[in-house]
Amino acid sequence: MWFGKNETQLDRIKNKLDQAMRQDTDFSVFGASSHQYKVNEKLTAKALADWQAYNQVTLPEPYAQFLTNIGNGGAGPYYGIFSIEKATSYTERQALLAKSVLYPAMTKEEWNHLTEPLTSDEDIPDKEYDDARNKVLGGMLCIGTQGCEYDMYLVLEGKHRGRIMYTSGFYPDHPFFFVYEDSFLDWYERWLDEIILDYDIGWFGSRMPGDENALIQIYQSTPNEETQAKALEAMFKFKKVSQPTLGFLKNIAEQSPKNRATAIRLICKTSFDTGGKYLLELLQSDEYEEFSQALMILHASNKTANLTESIPLILQRLDRIRDVETLRYAGYILEDYDAITLQNFAPFLCHADLNMQTTAIYATRSCENKLESWQIIEQMLKGGDPQVLKNSILYWGIIPHVKLLPYYKSVWSEYKRNPNFKEKFIGCLRELHLPDDYFDKGES
Repeated sequence: MWFGKNETQLDRIKNKLDQAMRQDTDFSVFGASSHQYKVNEKLTAKALADWQAYNQVTLPEPYAQFLTNIGNGGAGPYYGIFSIEKATSYTERQALLAKSVLYPAMTKEEWNHLTEPLTSDEDIPDKEYDDARNKVLGGMLCIGTQGCEYDMYLVLEGKHRGRIMYTSGFYPDHPFFFVYEDSFLDWYERWLDEIILDYDIGWFGSRMPGDENALIQIYQSTPNEETQAKALEAMFKFKKVSQPTLGFLKNIAEQSPKNRATAIRLICKTSFDTGGKYLLELLQSDEYEEFSQALMILHASNKTANLTESIPLILQRLDRIRDVETLRYAGYILEDYDAITLQNFAPFLCHADLNMQTTAIYATRSCENKLESWQIIEQMLKGGDPQVLKNSILYWGIIPHVKLLPYYKSVWSEYKRNPNFKEKFIGCLRELHLPDDYFDKGES
């Protein structure tokens, strides 16, 4: 009975591969240009049996059916599915034969304890590191990559056999993520469905599955705040939403303080005009997190919406910013509207935190008439951190004012052998009617 149901699913997948190719003719879906919705030759039953016998592993049947009935790798989420040969080469044999120790909803504390040998000792011997790594990745097969350090694994044994897991570095507090589907084929078919439905699948598999109605039902039927948050987050895969869904989101924005910011992000993503009034409320909120979220939403909407009405409010509340990310968003928005000056960014340029200073220096890189604000620049450089001076030279160039010359003199020896920077230093001196060898003479 299972086999018959699976055969139907395999037939659907074959048809949906053709549909996905027709939907995404320019291969705009992430990774599609690498596989172009084509699969490799099928794996023969004998080759599958030989592989399983040699490796002493029985593959989960849905994955084995894919290899022998669809193709031995090829088209698939992200950069596609590895062939069984490539999957084997990307998986340590010791890990392949080990027990699986990971599971969904693993706590941060459990994860940190498990990965402690991989993160606490930089001088750990290679053998010990490999043993610890293979324990974490035990009982799994690497079936594909998402790029960089992100890979996709198939669990081969234990309670969660057949599940797909997304892996990354062994970072504290970041357990690996199990996708929602119980089998390889369910996960693979969902990928095709979301392409055909023209969803935004840049982070496919990491968000809860379901269409608008299903996600609304999940949100409304559970008292669990984490599940509600995940149902809302999953709606970011929709490029547009229906009027009933828009009404649902407006209701949350008006009545649910905890999920208010997420709902407003969703409203603005699909209908910025509708979300405008809610966004202005967020921007004026006394809650710092809501204010920060408003800037993030405005930045995301900056290329498609007119934010003129928001600019005075951002400028009025600049002094509330206390973290780098929020300052970065404010900088991006204000820069696009030519609303950044060294005067309004002075508190950040002279901030005690180097990261805040660096962000502010970058944000003000296009400001004109920096010379008129030389007092602010001098105050910024008085802190004495050489990196601040170097960042200002990198993003601003050399500001021709006599009061700033001692600071430039202090780093002249580092820059004078670089023709591009040397030219800027000399240009500054000439604007001040000083000789080209001024710094070399040590004049002040």
